[in-house]
Amino acid sequence: MLNRLIVLVTLCIVLGPVSHAADDQLPTFFPNTEVLAADEMRITALGTGLPTPLTRVQKSTSWMVELGNGDVFLFDIGTGSMENLFGLRPDFSRIDKVFLSHLHTDHFGDLDAFYVGSWLSGRYTPLHVYGATGETPELGTRAAVEAVMKAVAWDTKSRTGILPDLGGKVVIHEFDYRKENQVVYEERGVKISSWPAIHSLDGSVSYRLEWNGLSFVFGGDTRPNRWFIKYAVDADFVIHECFPTPEGLARFNQWEMRPSTFVSSYIHTPPEGFGKVMSAVRPRMAVAYHTVLLPDIYQGMLEAIRKTYDGPLTIATDLTVWNVSKDKIVTRAAVFPDRVTPPPTTEAFKKAPRSGEAKMSDYIMDGVWEGFTPPPLPEN
Repeated sequence: MLNRLIVLVTLCIVLGPVSHAADDQLPTFFPNTEVLAADEMRITALGTGLPTPLTRVQKSTSWMVELGNGDVFLFDIGTGSMENLFGLRPDFSRIDKVFLSHLHTDHFGDLDAFYVGSWLSGRYTPLHVYGATGETPELGTRAAVEAVMKAVAWDTKSRTGILPDLGGKVVIHEFDYRKENQVVYEERGVKISSWPAIHSLDGSVSYRLEWNGLSFVFGGDTRPNRWFIKYAVDADFVIHECFPTPEGLARFNQWEMRPSTFVSSYIHTPPEGFGKVMSAVRPRMAVAYHTVLLPDIYQGMLEAIRKTYDGPLTIATDLTVWNVSKDKIVTRAAVFPDRVTPPPTTEAFKKAPRSGEAKMSDYIMDGVWEGFTPPPLPEN
């Protein structure tokens, strides 16, 4: 049965789009088999878990938002999440905007993997990274991203002349974390605003994306706060963290109750708090994430949420997919084989300017073994 499913999914990936709308009768989403409607939004959970443990079925935080106008946005890019993104085989020439909620590695730890991997896989324009300032300059987004780029300097220079020049560039958009409901992005009919979040240190933020009469809110990590209640109200699709209950976290981590309660309820948001937040903002779909999906913990979370919230709810796991339109929200699970090939690149990527050439020293080149002669290089 598993082999038949893999064959079916592989055929769907190879054949390309065959459907023009989300099928609310089919619980499975097959990547690249469906054309997103012009007035529709698709949201994919690339990672819904914690910093540890990272498992085959749950990576750290990342969300992809695709719009019917062709735009694609990533909200957070946590450790391990790019495994799921690359499994979907998207058109990487369209994915060049990343919005960071804060600088814990489970929210931006795969930035280097995405920067290099998307450049190799079809991105030929600069990568734009949006994020907040910190309490001091060295704790802000600009300092963090510049440090990542220094760490991959060898990697970047080694690809000179092979990959498009502009794909190796990164543009950092740093904004003041203290400003309420400030517009940090506005292009092609899309507006993204941010406001402060309360998590660990100054500098965490939440986001709201508005387009074509639809709205998406991503809370990042935060305890319940007044800004979220004010600016997420009545949004179509609202993501807010939902940590295990203090009792569940204590069992899972083998901690005492005091640190479990502090982490769950003062740095993060416990299930009853999540429910109260969602009852206040009244979304068309409330999405809980940033938790451990073990059966006993899941059940305890669900029971606690339902004490304070009775509206539409998904406790998200990785590769949950939602299609959001003005008349309905369809929830499905994405499926793809464990082994996939890179997606096809565009003609624009192939023709994008490349300059320079990575070179090694004469000392190293003198070590080339004469027992093997590589084939001549083609002109193209």
